[in-house]
Amino acid sequence: MCFGPFSKLCHWGPLSAICIIKCVTGMTMHCSNLLWPGKSYMGMLNTLCFMSLAGLTLYNFLSAIAHGPGFLPNNWVPGNMNDVKLMQFCKVCNSYKAPRSHHCRKCNRCVLKMDHHCPWINNCVGWGNHAHFIAFLSFATIGCLHASFILGTTLYRSVYRVYPIDVHHRHQVVYLGLYGTIFCVLSLGFAIGVVIAVGMLLYFQIRAIVRNRTGIEDWIIEKAAYRRRHSNKPFLYPYDLGIWRNIKQVVTFSCQPIGDGIYWDVVDGCNQYSLTVEQLKQKKEKRSRARLYTVVKGASGYWFPVVHGVGVFCHPPCTDEERITLQPDDEVVVTRWRKYWLFGEKIQEENGQPKKRVRGWFPRCCAVETTEEIPSTSVQDGNNKYKTN
Repeated sequence: MCFGPFSKLCHWGPLSAICIIKCVTGMTMHCSNLLWPGKSYMGMLNTLCFMSLAGLTLYNFLSAIAHGPGFLPNNWVPGNMNDVKLMQFCKVCNSYKAPRSHHCRKCNRCVLKMDHHCPWINNCVGWGNHAHFIAFLSFATIGCLHASFILGTTLYRSVYRVYPIDVHHRHQVVYLGLYGTIFCVLSLGFAIGVVIAVGMLLYFQIRAIVRNRTGIEDWIIEKAAYRRRHSNKPFLYPYDLGIWRNIKQVVTFSCQPIGDGIYWDVVDGCNQYSLTVEQLKQKKEKRSRARLYTVVKGASGYWFPVVHGVGVFCHPPCTDEERITLQPDDEVVVTRWRKYWLFGEKIQEENGQPKKRVRGWFPRCCAVETTEEIPSTSVQDGNNKYKTN
């Protein structure tokens, strides 16, 4: 078991990422020595460039883990208590949510300017580590492009030895052997996979920085546009300050975060709580659409249950949200519907008070809608003691 600063590393995500980085780095350096043996200028320049990229990749990867996204202090309240009516309350952290903060169920904390929870760094990406995360993605993509060229060239020269490399006026034949070829192909696959997957993620992150939006805020804006589809007054996003100012809020030479992560510059016509007020309205509408379902068949909580039919098994929700276990006669407040799945919160009460929230997806065939009213204590309102997380 890991403790202290190493606790975040003891997870399949960081360990897998480090193994891939070391595998690609080690094999690329071995292949580079085969292509440019001795102390040729080309070999030294290649080694210097690649090792710089590999070192910066690992440094920013570990920094993104170590620095973390920044968490809102427990029991936090705004300086002006009159503002609480415009804010959401987190029951888990027992604090009001600052603008752009969201509760992460995996970190179990309210995260400042939360973008998403990344399993590869076993941490959230947010205000505190966004710059290091972007730097990690950038250097990883460029470094793996470099590695792909070296590994691909070495593999080609190893197979077609009739094309030797001329080094210091002598022919240098590249020979990998069986195990070397296997590791070279494996490393080349990792490098190309990183270029494609990480490169796509880098593109989306750059787009988010230019627009000064997080992944969660993209979803809020999309719902705001849908709510106003019949209105002549579109929703004005408060944090889009222009491309250059948006970039400077995240990208700095030192990768240190700007500001305090709680209060943000906004455009004219908006205030600190414009986005929060929109969220409250969206959640109010969501609660008005909620329906009460009674469980008639137990749900196992498995991600791919086989006992509820082919449709349920082959059409799971495309999300990492929880699947919940249910027993017959349980009651669930459903807020999202799919053809084969439902998303809702299980009603649990003890002495008239809600217990810890249990919510997630379950097969639609396991429950039927009832005409009863939803118990008031099971609805976690955004402005009273039982607030939405």
